[in-house]
Amino acid sequence: MTATGLTAELAETAAEIRRHAKDYGLDFFEVVFEMLSSEQINMVAAYGGFPTRYPHWRFGMAYDELQKGYVFGLQRIYELVINNDPCYAYLMKGNSLVDQKLVMAHVYGHADFFRNNCWFRETNRKMMDEFANHGVRVRRYIERYGLQAVEEFLESCLSLENLIDIHSPFIQRRAPGREEEPEIHRTQPARLRAKSYMDSFVNPPDAIEAERRRLEQETQKRHKFPEERQRDVLLFLIENAPLERWQKDILSIIREEAYYFAPQAMTKIMNEGWASYWHSTIMTEKVCNASEIVDYADHHARTMGTQPGQLNPYKIGLELYRDIEDRWNRGRFGPEWESCDSAEKKAAWNLDVGLGRDKIFEVRAIYNDITFIDEFLTEEFCERHKLFTFEYSKQSQAYVIQSRDFKEIKQKLLFELTNAGQPFICVEDANYKNRGELYLYHDFQGVPLKADSARETLAHLFKIWGRPVHVETATDRRRKLLTFDGSRHEEKFIK
Repeated sequence: MTATGLTAELAETAAEIRRHAKDYGLDFFEVVFEMLSSEQINMVAAYGGFPTRYPHWRFGMAYDELQKGYVFGLQRIYELVINNDPCYAYLMKGNSLVDQKLVMAHVYGHADFFRNNCWFRETNRKMMDEFANHGVRVRRYIERYGLQAVEEFLESCLSLENLIDIHSPFIQRRAPGREEEPEIHRTQPARLRAKSYMDSFVNPPDAIEAERRRLEQETQKRHKFPEERQRDVLLFLIENAPLERWQKDILSIIREEAYYFAPQAMTKIMNEGWASYWHSTIMTEKVCNASEIVDYADHHARTMGTQPGQLNPYKIGLELYRDIEDRWNRGRFGPEWESCDSAEKKAAWNLDVGLGRDKIFEVRAIYNDITFIDEFLTEEFCERHKLFTFEYSKQSQAYVIQSRDFKEIKQKLLFELTNAGQPFICVEDANYKNRGELYLYHDFQGVPLKADSARETLAHLFKIWGRPVHVETATDRRRKLLTFDGSRHEEKFIK
């Protein structure tokens, strides 16, 4: 543990909490704590937790929003921790000692999750340095090409930063490049030699026609670009869009940073739940004295509080970990438990196997939010925590409870978490109608395409591709094509 700007008391407290975290089995990169003022921590938060980044107006806008929220008492940042080796964590000056202790315990939970969850395995652990390098490169381009040109291009790139394939770091989507001998492609079906009166038997017309159609499809596929749908749209643009070298470099910077942040979006519930589980455990069992427990409980309750119609990742993550621990401690899993149809037996079920702590460590290592919810969200959990879905009622002009049905609750949660809540967009054809136009396909998997966002995205894609851009999407079980040709948007239904 390294401390910058911490008092001797806080440094000693951080060392104590680190020892407790290690004793519980947490395994993390070294953590560097830095003490910042409210203005400084809002500034760092506006940059996504990194003190040095490329200049862009959106960071200033984020800072202004955070600063106003703090001044007017609407929000306050208590902890900010970075997935890096070493981990950097920021504490705010003026917070009470109890708050600082809670934040430190929470940070060690995050640090353990960053290091051990498999979805962070492919992230750059020296990203603090990489973000600084990105800033240097962009500033050089500003000096060379001008602020307006670079910032406008950055704006288009940032508007497309979600068009990546979040699973591609773990899946080989494309075969490694290798030289092959050129194949000889036939365009017509092969016919066997036969006498005229035997030709219909030796070369059946139906078989010949089927082979002709197959060869025609293969020919179309070979001339299609790309041959298969490409989910990593940013990579496709880097490799194929008519960009200058500096533009490709900036687009590569945005793509690299998008992949760095992707696992955090994929594990928000798990990550915050894990950190909350450990700050709760360490604070109540090891750190808090009698004079601090009320202040701690007040802060913890505010963190776990819920707002009507909103999902609190801290709360649901923490409660799911506790539920898993309790179930595996009491043996409430496996075929015997699943096959029991007696409510009375299940209510009293306790085999006292004590596997709960080991199980939650296993869960934090291999799951993401989707698999976490899919595997461990149970009907009993939903009933106990009174979960429900809601929708906007035009009649009452307010949000109302839609359903308390377990299957609907689980399905809606999974849809919202799929692809971090973003629609799946793929490159379908980069030479649409043989005119060099870009045709995208919306692979509907529960996440609809918002018309206003789609139009804005098409406009920014046009700036990068330089030709008309289309996206095919689904609406009310019908297919719709959205088009932007550089001057106007067009929508039409397609078969």
